[in-house]
Amino acid sequence: MLLNAVIIEDERKGLINLKQMLNLHCGDVEVIGEADGVESGCRLFERDDINPDLAFLDINLGDGKVFQLLERLRPINFDIIFVTAYDQFAMKACNYSSIGYILKPIDPDCLIEAVSRVKPRQLARTDERLEIMRQYQNHPNAFDKLSIGGVDGIHFVKIRDIIRFEAEDNYTHIYLSGAQRITASKTIKLYEDMLAPFNFYRVHKRHVINMNYMKKFVKGEGGYLVMDDDMRIEVSRRRRPAFMTQLRMLQDVL
Repeated sequence: MLLNAVIIEDERKGLINLKQMLNLHCGDVEVIGEADGVESGCRLFERDDINPDLAFLDINLGDGKVFQLLERLRPINFDIIFVTAYDQFAMKACNYSSIGYILKPIDPDCLIEAVSRVKPRQLARTDERLEIMRQYQNHPNAFDKLSIGGVDGIHFVKIRDIIRFEAEDNYTHIYLSGAQRITASKTIKLYEDMLAPFNFYRVHKRHVINMNYMKKFVKGEGGYLVMDDDMRIEVSRRRRPAFMTQLRMLQDVL
């Protein structure tokens, strides 16, 4: 599938480098327009011949933040990949909202992977994903919703409804209350890191659980958890001491 793309980048060298890398490594991407700021970006999108499937966006532009441009373009019917220098907060916000990002200097493998995750127009739901990103940026401690890029589209779920994550190769199965399951093409490590502040804990190399859904811990050599959905989750021997510490901390709070 050929993807028509635009690039918004205020550094000329960065723009040329990205175009060259797309030409070398992403033959299915055709760059149909470019701009170097918020105002020039608005003028670009006003053109009748500009209707991209994908936009590569630098976050910090010479005349403002790219979010100012996106606000003026709403509703947005194209997918987004942010191209930015290392910014841990921005990266976390992208992960929560399932929006792609590439760090500068650009690694070809990361570029190829980010492009491979671009959703067709009917599945992209970019406006909703940007809203989750804005919520996280404005209120990271009060954040309550997660965007999950599933193999069948974008899902928006409340964090409190997630019971557990289960790894299978490079995919992760997410189990929700109400017996719903989503399969995401991301590793369980990403979800472990994102949701640690929300009482999620990795009890096994294959399992991250929401501790709010624990029903019972069965001790013994083959210790395991029983979750509210009656699934038995093994607690690995290596992780058990740290997990028991977490349980004691939870008991002290209660």
